[in-house]
Amino acid sequence: MLAKLPLSVALCAMLCVICVQTDLRAQTPQATPPPPAPPRGATFPKPVEQTLPNGLRVIVITRTESPLIAAQLLIQNGGEVDPPELAGLADMTANLLTKGTQTRDATQIAQQIESLGGSLDSGARWDSSYATVGVMSSKIPQAMEILADVVRRPTFKSEEVERLRQQYLDNFTLALGDPGSIARFVAARVVFGDSPYGHPISGTAESLTRITAADITKMHSRYYRPDNAILVIGGDINAKDGIALATKYFGDWQKPTTPLPALSASTEKTTLKTGRIVVIDKPDAGQAAVYLARTGITRNDTDYFRGIVTNSVLSGYSGRLNQEIRIKRGLSYGAGSVLDTRREVGPFVASAQTKNESGAAVADLLLGEIGRLSSSPPADVELTPRKAVLIGGFSRNLETVNGLVGQVGSLALYGLSLDEINRYINNVQSITAADIQKFAGTRLDAKTSNIIIVGNAKAFLPELQKKYPNVEVIPVTELDLNTALLRKKQPA
Repeated sequence: MLAKLPLSVALCAMLCVICVQTDLRAQTPQATPPPPAPPRGATFPKPVEQTLPNGLRVIVITRTESPLIAAQLLIQNGGEVDPPELAGLADMTANLLTKGTQTRDATQIAQQIESLGGSLDSGARWDSSYATVGVMSSKIPQAMEILADVVRRPTFKSEEVERLRQQYLDNFTLALGDPGSIARFVAARVVFGDSPYGHPISGTAESLTRITAADITKMHSRYYRPDNAILVIGGDINAKDGIALATKYFGDWQKPTTPLPALSASTEKTTLKTGRIVVIDKPDAGQAAVYLARTGITRNDTDYFRGIVTNSVLSGYSGRLNQEIRIKRGLSYGAGSVLDTRREVGPFVASAQTKNESGAAVADLLLGEIGRLSSSPPADVELTPRKAVLIGGFSRNLETVNGLVGQVGSLALYGLSLDEINRYINNVQSITAADIQKFAGTRLDAKTSNIIIVGNAKAFLPELQKKYPNVEVIPVTELDLNTALLRKKQPA
């Protein structure tokens, strides 16, 4: 029938039919998504390890499903050993490893890795520094030679130091324009004070300016040594060949006669005030960043799996924080939390960004949801999908050799059984609602948590002060991230 009509009329008729069908589909209620399927178990090959005569711990884990190999050299110290006045030193040292050695400059290193079809990366985290290489299995000898060279023989040339310093300074300047970044920096100082985890791991404008090539060389000579390192090799390689490669390229790495440096006195436990409400007044802020921050747990804590499942209930798109703050109230594009476990007690942080006017309301909601978890534990219909998110993320990470090597390296770094990788799913599945309620009540007490808000204070401060008379207000122009006091010293 449409064929007998003029073309324009026929097209209009067809469009009307499509619009009606689309409208009907839009009115059809969305079907409830199916529940997550039961998790499938996975068994990973048992890692083989050997400690070389120089003290280097070597771990090889075989996976032959793909022709790839990743190797990671872990140094068992990172940003936590930065001298107080040189924040960012460990991170700069690690990043400079790939910028030149005694036999290769930065360009040659990049070109040689590229010619192998591989990748090379280095950097520092809290508790560790690393260099990682990934290549096809047929190219692993050449790649291991380069990995050993950058770890053992970096030159830290002045031009490379200055180039990296400028990049870090630029990044820090940009961060100081972002309320979320400022809130993250301030939260670390509020929770950890002047102890090692309190400073920005990538440094401040003042500390970065002070760092010299001599400081970097000293950091490298102190901590980059075989008896303070772990080499993890994973992928399409057997244990015998992996140990042989490690021996060939790292076996003659000399162990210093001096003992490893003891942790500085600044690592001693300090008692810090809790329950603080800190406002950083940034009048030009388009939004307010609201952070709840407190101490969490160590990676070796017996509550580790209770902790990560509890955090999963709070975080993620369907987590309680996002459900309450974004979906129900429309106060933010996203809210979530992080339980960062480290060698020493790490931070727990819940956060959201919102319009300045609702800064106080979002602070109340963060405190309320953390407190509610200890009195209103999740039912199975809520807990099951949050466990599935954890298990799914863990499994996806292990699909690559880089992910597998990283996971095994993390277990080794913290002195955990390497077989925990095979028990992860069952450990997550075993956590109950009662476990979560207990963890929230004993380890995430809302009353001793701190609130940090960075934004245009005049928009939310009056409402905030009605509920919290102890609010500390610091103008952003007076903020000093180099000290737990958070304020620049005033002229005498």
